[in-house]
Amino acid sequence: MDKSFLKSSGIVTGMTFLSRILGLVRDYFIAKYFGANGLTDAFLVAFRIPNFLRRLFGEGAFSQAFVPILAEAKAQETEEEVQNIINHISTKFLIVLMIITLITVVIAPVIIFMFAWGFYFDEDLTKFNLASDMLRITFPYLLLISLTALSGSILNTYDRFAVPAFTPVLLNISMILSSVYLSQHLDEPIMALAWGVLIGGVLQLLFQIPFLIKIRKLPKLVKGDHKVVKKLRNRMLPALFGVSVSQINLLIDTMIASVLVSGSVSWLYYSDRLLELPLALIGIALATVALAKLSKHYANNDHQQFTRTIDYALKIGLILGLPACAGLVLLAEPLIVSLFQYDAFTVFAAQQSSLSLMAYGSGLVAFIMVKILAPVFLARGDTKTPVKAGVVAMLSNVFLNGILGYYFDHVGLAVATSISAVINGSILYYYLRKQSIFTFSQDLIKIFFKVLVASFIMVIFILNFDQTHSAYINADAFSRITALLTTVCLSAFIYFLSLRMLGIRMRKL
Repeated sequence: MDKSFLKSSGIVTGMTFLSRILGLVRDYFIAKYFGANGLTDAFLVAFRIPNFLRRLFGEGAFSQAFVPILAEAKAQETEEEVQNIINHISTKFLIVLMIITLITVVIAPVIIFMFAWGFYFDEDLTKFNLASDMLRITFPYLLLISLTALSGSILNTYDRFAVPAFTPVLLNISMILSSVYLSQHLDEPIMALAWGVLIGGVLQLLFQIPFLIKIRKLPKLVKGDHKVVKKLRNRMLPALFGVSVSQINLLIDTMIASVLVSGSVSWLYYSDRLLELPLALIGIALATVALAKLSKHYANNDHQQFTRTIDYALKIGLILGLPACAGLVLLAEPLIVSLFQYDAFTVFAAQQSSLSLMAYGSGLVAFIMVKILAPVFLARGDTKTPVKAGVVAMLSNVFLNGILGYYFDHVGLAVATSISAVINGSILYYYLRKQSIFTFSQDLIKIFFKVLVASFIMVIFILNFDQTHSAYINADAFSRITALLTTVCLSAFIYFLSLRMLGIRMRKL
């Protein structure tokens, strides 16, 4: 089981790494061509709304509810019945998405007002109008990417992890080409980013179809109803909230940031993008594989393997997450400067973005733990417990936003989000223990302290080795990237060498 889990996680991580690297390239071009200002704030709001709902309807709540149902059907039903279930769920899902998309396109200004009311109360309505126009282009992406997530859930259930993990690469390529080339042919250049999102959504969906055909699980439109649709709905509705609290909190950050100084939305976006790199490579990769494995073990009533999978995922999450957390905090400014501080992206914007990256980065381990622990309940068909934890975490975030946002502006919003992730993860673990599902093993606790020691050694190295702030600011792109990569690679080497000296070997976990 461990080898299978690690291999599957490695495949997802590798493909996700490629996607995220291209995502950073995409953000580099956005920063280079458009900077961090009111116009980029408008695009990022228009992009974040369907992207947020994608996390709910796509790989968030829908996938978390659908994968256990499909895994159960795969284990207990005939292939014909499995196809029948896929067809009915896909048909209903498509209808709901089409209705939501149509309504949103028609009332786009109302949606922008709901999610970024600060734009409406500006003396100049340029941001508000631009965001409304771009939302009409970007929102159909929700329909496309949600169907892509449905396809990916089917492929994951059949242990085809590489294709869904690679798919996001196509969105990044589309946005890069649009920002570089299409922007030169539009009256409002930044509109090219909105078109890039839509084109990327089409490419992602089309890419997965041949692989569904190969495993003979391409969804087909059907009439009538099926009892499994109600089952999915009952699990998905609470999961809409429970598994996506971090995204809800980030959206709340955006809503409040829209009333702050222009550029605040962009500063939070760029720091969040760098948080998403390790979170995707570690947390989301582990959660994607864990959900499929846990659902399979639960359907087969294999409690021992179920528990071992949780323990193994947490060990990997700690070993990779804790040093990444330290790295994000200590190297926040070098990261932002090296990747984004060019042309239209100013030194001031880099400084502001790095401050919020430090705040987000401090909560990385908590974000990863939530990604791992929430699927444990979902694999068992329990969507209510993650909701209970999520409600408390979200209310805490709103409360802390009001206080910290008032005193520390956009940095306070990021701090509040990280604290709410700690609260969310703590409550999830409390319920795991209370329901006698899982308790931290002695081996896991020993590994935690060893990882802590190795991370501390790495931190000492970074503090003494990394270049000064002025050295990064005054250097060219090649020198910046070279210095940063040198620091990161040497830090990783020292960390894993320290782990080995402390007796931790990945293959013997």
